[in-house]
Amino acid sequence: MNELISIELDDCKDKMSKAVAYTESELTKIRAGKASPSMLDGISVDYYGSATPLSQVANINTTDARTIVIQPWEKSLINAIEKAITDANLGLNPQNDGIVIRLNVPPLTEERRRELVKKVKEETERGRVAIRNIRKETNESVKKLKNDGASEDEIKSAEGEVQKLTDAFIVKVDKLAELKEKDIMTV
Repeated sequence: MNELISIELDDCKDKMSKAVAYTESELTKIRAGKASPSMLDGISVDYYGSATPLSQVANINTTDARTIVIQPWEKSLINAIEKAITDANLGLNPQNDGIVIRLNVPPLTEERRRELVKKVKEETERGRVAIRNIRKETNESVKKLKNDGASEDEIKSAEGEVQKLTDAFIVKVDKLAELKEKDIMTV
């Protein structure tokens, strides 16, 4: 196979892997009723004038399936952390005892579970669309290689490979969604 085509295919595989990883990270942000430190990943705290990720200014643990405990490394940050959590609008109510902040994760109602499953489906579809867009870009790049000496057969073969990659990565995204939906719907 033409060297330029194999470079395009490697690039395609790399981009699709990143799309799957991004979809996975987006799915972990959707809470499934169980306390998880990753629920707080997107939260930044004002730390001496700069926005710093919460995980870099505090220790975050789960004591049980419903409670997250945040222990700031500096006591002076406790109010800033509490404010950041409240502002993040996660639906969690921080309880500050002066040393640590506790977040009780309420159990999900059936209605909320269905909403979260819809969100999972939306994220999954975004992942699929991203993979299909990568397929389209790669196929266009491969077709342009005809000018650089790639034969018609090599281009057809490369397009077949791109389709196989697309199918494989879409299956990965679907599996992630299936696991997340099962996690959400488990009471």
